[in-house]
Amino acid sequence: MFVYLLKRLLGMIPLIIGITLISFSVIHMTPGDPTQLLTSMNPNASPEASQKLVKMYNLDEPIHVQYWLWLKKVSVLDFGQSFALDGMSVTEKIANRLPYTIYLNVMSIILIFMIALPLGILNAYYKDTFFDKISTVMVFMGFAVPTFWLALLCMYFFGIQLGWLPISGLMSYNFSDLSLWGKFVDLAKHSILPVGVSVFGSLAGLSRYARNSMLDVLNNDYVTAARARGLSERKVLFKHALKNALLPIITIIGLSIPGLIGGSVIFESIFSIPGMGQLFYQSVMMRDYPVVMGILVIGALLTLAGNLIADILYAVVDPRIRYGKK
Repeated sequence: MFVYLLKRLLGMIPLIIGITLISFSVIHMTPGDPTQLLTSMNPNASPEASQKLVKMYNLDEPIHVQYWLWLKKVSVLDFGQSFALDGMSVTEKIANRLPYTIYLNVMSIILIFMIALPLGILNAYYKDTFFDKISTVMVFMGFAVPTFWLALLCMYFFGIQLGWLPISGLMSYNFSDLSLWGKFVDLAKHSILPVGVSVFGSLAGLSRYARNSMLDVLNNDYVTAARARGLSERKVLFKHALKNALLPIITIIGLSIPGLIGGSVIFESIFSIPGMGQLFYQSVMMRDYPVVMGILVIGALLTLAGNLIADILYAVVDPRIRYGKK
């Protein structure tokens, strides 16, 4: 297993270089000049000041030279300085925003798996019943409805009409003055809408995978033999069938991480959550190339790490799989 992990980690290096090279080229080919955006908001800025900014950020160099200079900095974990004139580095900006995005994504992943897996198993067990049909309709409604529209609808109904839930941010203005229990309740109330919309829109894929995988397993001979021995349906489902049905589902873990990170751009912008997704959107609008590249690198690393975790979980769930052994 150690040799396999080492090979996979080494194999990530050319993948990261390829991803960053393509991303860097596409970003710099988009129309717009970041120095013009910086100087246009300042009436006292002169053309000479704009040229100084171009020199400062090496924007006068060819793209391949700019990429090489950027890659040398990233190799020592230095993502450079943000184009925004706030004196903050890219690392500082991402570090300030990353905890919010991690919190939302971890909560979403946990709830998605807690709801979708049992739902898929029950749909398989009660195949073609009223429960199976109505739950299928519900999860596919979440899949079909645009997430931004659903988020706005929930904000209007639960936040404005009913006044039950806050519609922006993750904390109230007086969060620091609240008690420990008050902070927990305040954070939970602010999390319900963004996490709930994210979960509702992601249930369909995983629950369908779980249903189909469980149906395949329930038709196998060893499940029939277990039932013939007089085992209860609970033991047949959770002891014999579930573990074997989990193997195809594990693939979704690696795929769900980049999907949720991409969705963070929408949720954090709509709900005004100061996370990495909102920072990415603002940086794209400002042509802040270093910040955009820093976020893309982190997203690529998380995607590759998710795929690696999925492969490791394969070996945990199925003892027959042992990487590095013949």
